[in-house]
Amino acid sequence: MKICLFGGTFDPPHLGHLLIAQTVFEEENFDKILFIPAYNPPHKKNITSINHRLKMLKIALDDNPNFEISDLEIRRKGVSYSIDTILSIKNQFNGKKDRIYYLIGSDSLQELESWKDSKKMLNMCQIVVAIRPGFRPSDIPSWILHKIRFANLPRFQISSSNIRKRWINNKTIRYMVTQPVWEYIEKNKLYH
Repeated sequence: MKICLFGGTFDPPHLGHLLIAQTVFEEENFDKILFIPAYNPPHKKNITSINHRLKMLKIALDDNPNFEISDLEIRRKGVSYSIDTILSIKNQFNGKKDRIYYLIGSDSLQELESWKDSKKMLNMCQIVVAIRPGFRPSDIPSWILHKIRFANLPRFQISSSNIRKRWINNKTIRYMVTQPVWEYIEKNKLYH
């Protein structure tokens, strides 16, 4: 089975996440994209509770049979390190390096050097990078660049942090999240 792991905070999950995942799914001929919401991401502060983030992700992915959610990091609790997740998934699927992929954005790639066991991670799976506007490969160490693959994707200027800021400033997030996610944010008074 050829799967792609897509870890993230998903606070909130937005159309950029969905468009990137669907495009990568089609371009790379994956059997599925496995969304893995972080329980406690090591590089982010002040995040929405995992219960709300998980519910929003379920709502966003509801009608796509190519997408699944793994609660692996939620069940594990503690700090969510990607290397631990990759090792668990490889054991679960008896995966070989060429069959397990890990999708990240170029914003995460810029921090990859500081991730726990990043060199080991690069050897355990194929990192696929979705490039975001403003990204420059020259900012990435060559030992990382030689181990990753850039996805051939359209570039989207949507980010969860921008969505939260717009919501707080009473600006629309229309066309940034699905309507059911918007309704969930409103109903649960998130990002106020």
